[in-house]
Amino acid sequence: MKKSIFGILLMLEGAFVSLALLVSLYYHFTLGEDDWQVLAVTAASCFVIGGAAKLLVGRSEEKRMTRADSFLIVALSWVVFSAVGMLPYILYLGLDPASAFFEAMSGFTTTGATVLSGLDDMPHGILFWRSLTQWMGGLGIVVFSFALIPVYDLKNSNVFSAEVTGISLDRLRPKIGSTARRLLVIYIILTIACAVAYWLTAPMSVFDAVNHAFTTIATGGFSTHDKSISFFGCSALEYVASIFMLASSVNFSLYYYLTIRRTKAFWGNEELRTFFGIVAFSVVAFVLLFSYAPFPVSAQGTMPAEGEEVFRTALFHVSTCISSTGFAGEYCDYVAWGDAFWMPTVVIMGIGACAGSTAGGIKIIRILICAKSIVKEFVVQLHPRAVRSIRVSGQVVSDDRVRRALAFIFLYLLLVVGGMVVFSISGLDVDTSIGSCVSMLSNVGPGTGSVGPTSNFMHVEPVAKWLMSFYMLVGRLEIYTVLFLFMPSFWKER
Repeated sequence: MKKSIFGILLMLEGAFVSLALLVSLYYHFTLGEDDWQVLAVTAASCFVIGGAAKLLVGRSEEKRMTRADSFLIVALSWVVFSAVGMLPYILYLGLDPASAFFEAMSGFTTTGATVLSGLDDMPHGILFWRSLTQWMGGLGIVVFSFALIPVYDLKNSNVFSAEVTGISLDRLRPKIGSTARRLLVIYIILTIACAVAYWLTAPMSVFDAVNHAFTTIATGGFSTHDKSISFFGCSALEYVASIFMLASSVNFSLYYYLTIRRTKAFWGNEELRTFFGIVAFSVVAFVLLFSYAPFPVSAQGTMPAEGEEVFRTALFHVSTCISSTGFAGEYCDYVAWGDAFWMPTVVIMGIGACAGSTAGGIKIIRILICAKSIVKEFVVQLHPRAVRSIRVSGQVVSDDRVRRALAFIFLYLLLVVGGMVVFSISGLDVDTSIGSCVSMLSNVGPGTGSVGPTSNFMHVEPVAKWLMSFYMLVGRLEIYTVLFLFMPSFWKER
């Protein structure tokens, strides 16, 4: 069963590579670009290896699948997709394996960290493939599989819940396949709306609009230009991008409730209200920082002036960081702005957006549960006989969920500390190490120090790139799914 699933996944990847191949062929005949050959090789590799795994190896497999198998399939799916997806970067761009895998994993996990420069001169097929990897990864490889391939409509939800942790609590439809297809429809509608808005708002070509829509709705942040959103020189574009980045930070199940006119479920969601409250507070805080905080002399020319420019920069900066997108606007160099700016930036990167969205981070629901747990603890300490439960959106949160939320945050911080040690040993300074850990675990992309928003990760040592790739995967699958594989009891269960 497991090899059959990997075979189908690889053929699915081959179908998406074929889309990039069609784009490259169009620009081959119109502009003479020559990247279609490597994309053809990649697509053929996916179909040959995937077909062999499905038809030859998978035929004799046992059909039963345990919960441990579910986690293994989800975790390895991202590794397999990245290992094959990096072929164009090696064959055409000549990247070393560490850099190529880093770029591919950054795409599929929607992290947006890159080792590439010179995007403006890169062939359209490669650029489209980069954007497409993020769009695939935004909703999840396994969710795409459930939605598109009926054979995945299994009787248990282990694979689905391992992939989409925030949605499994309130499944939209009775069957998993129906849930995934409904999510995919919502995802496609948002992508089309975003592409049209970009095309109408800014001096974007259809190609640029589609690519940026892919990476906006996926909250990935890959761009077709080195200067990202600022390349187009359109202030209105930053507002449009902010709207869609925040829209993609909302739990996708809430959009379904809107479509069936259950508006109370949408507006009554406490996580959603808390998220927009944090966004509003952060925007106001950055407006005040831009207006009153001291900044280094070297920051001259990188800061917004006043009025609308300050508000737009604050809104775009908060939106791109809390949604884990990582786009760069007209003013984006928070490292140059000084400690007063990059430290709160790292905090909102770590917090992230809503569960069940395409965004990364710890997630608002866990922050909310832990905050209420702290308040409860104070009340219990003052009134030992008091009986107080934790409620979110009017529903009682079980002790198990509270414990899992606290454990998740502890593991997140533990991974940050451990990563800092390794990155420091590899030669990165403290600022770069902190920002890199939080950025990779929250799937944001740009970090701090030497890997800030105006830099890339090409100069990072290979050992650090491999660890960063691992952190991207851990962050995208929300820690537990990956770390389970390192527990001896996991393999005993299998």
